[in-house]
Amino acid sequence: MSQPELSMVVLISGSGSNLQAIIDATQNGIVPAKISAVICNKESAYGLKRAADAGIPTVVISHKDFDSREDFDQALQAKIDHFSPELVVLAGFMRILTPEFVRHYSGRMLNIHPSLLPKYRGLNTHQRAIEDGESEHGVTVHFVTEELDGGPNVLQARVPISSSETADTLAAKILIQEHQIYPRAIKWFAQGRLKMEGSQASLDQTLLSESGEQHIDGASE
Repeated sequence: MSQPELSMVVLISGSGSNLQAIIDATQNGIVPAKISAVICNKESAYGLKRAADAGIPTVVISHKDFDSREDFDQALQAKIDHFSPELVVLAGFMRILTPEFVRHYSGRMLNIHPSLLPKYRGLNTHQRAIEDGESEHGVTVHFVTEELDGGPNVLQARVPISSSETADTLAAKILIQEHQIYPRAIKWFAQGRLKMEGSQASLDQTLLSESGEQHIDGASE
């Protein structure tokens, strides 16, 4: 008997390269999940074309049409819930979410952030890591909580920072890793192996360390 597919909604704001990696992984049978919809807050985002090309329903809800962050999040929540997803995936969704919204999807919303969390929360992570003289940088998949970029880590990938590194070259190296680890984390969730327990993430009923003990070099499939 085949495993039932997990239903998920993906939120984007831009080009959707992580979305494409997730689409490819679902279509190739690597991730036992179905993208029920892609929702975007920018009508011009290229990620919408990626979704449409894959036959995935798309929805645009512009934050500019709302007077407050709370009003936007309420409309966004209503649209997400229309598709009844088991998982909400933030793939370059450039919005700070309200606590009420985050609590509604507690334990079933993932985000990917371009740093080795808890280091470098927020924006401009690549340049900040270079300026601080870091020897390595990376990317983290984590559960979303009310604290910005502060939810429990699920999976990390690390890359070295060379002496000639720029923010652009570092971003390009990290993007390759993003496309590998995000589908992997989603697969774990779809298989029922990944859960959020209190303030920590667990894989196969084993708590994951905050520092990203599960990283791409040593993480099992």
